[in-house]
Amino acid sequence: MMKDDIKKVLLSEEELHTRVSELGAQLSRDYEGKNLLMVSVLKGSVVFMADLMRAISQPAEIDFMVVSSYGSGVKSSGVVKIVKDLDINLQGKDILIVEDILDSGMTLDYIKGMLQDRNPASIRICTLLDKPARRKADLQADYVGFTVPDEFVVGYGLDYDERYRNLPYIGVLKPEVYSV
Repeated sequence: MMKDDIKKVLLSEEELHTRVSELGAQLSRDYEGKNLLMVSVLKGSVVFMADLMRAISQPAEIDFMVVSSYGSGVKSSGVVKIVKDLDINLQGKDILIVEDILDSGMTLDYIKGMLQDRNPASIRICTLLDKPARRKADLQADYVGFTVPDEFVVGYGLDYDERYRNLPYIGVLKPEVYSV
């Protein structure tokens, strides 16, 4: 069972629900009267994005990107390949990049720069999890769900080898699972 691979629950289902509701209320205030386009970076952010957009009371468009960072194992190299680009013209839009975890920041920094070149009205970042201990890029999120320690976390959309995304909580994966 998946839960046997979890060392500990870091954030419960209830904690996630409460914080996502708080973020939704804050974003509703901040984007009142704006032209909000929420951009989900798939696959990890899909669960967070779905819950977050339902917690926002302002009109919002959504679109999706798929990117891959070349690297091996559990670390990103920062070399980014766009697998699926956005379908919506960004000119004049207020972009909110919705990410599952801000780790090294290298991939997100690349995406933000690429989107900035498309002349949006604004770009902000909303991340469910912020892991500043691993930051390599000079990048900060505008909205943060939780700051987490430098541990390998899964669940609520986050995976290891495409598994654990469907856990309803954020858990710390046992090292023996990913160091094999």
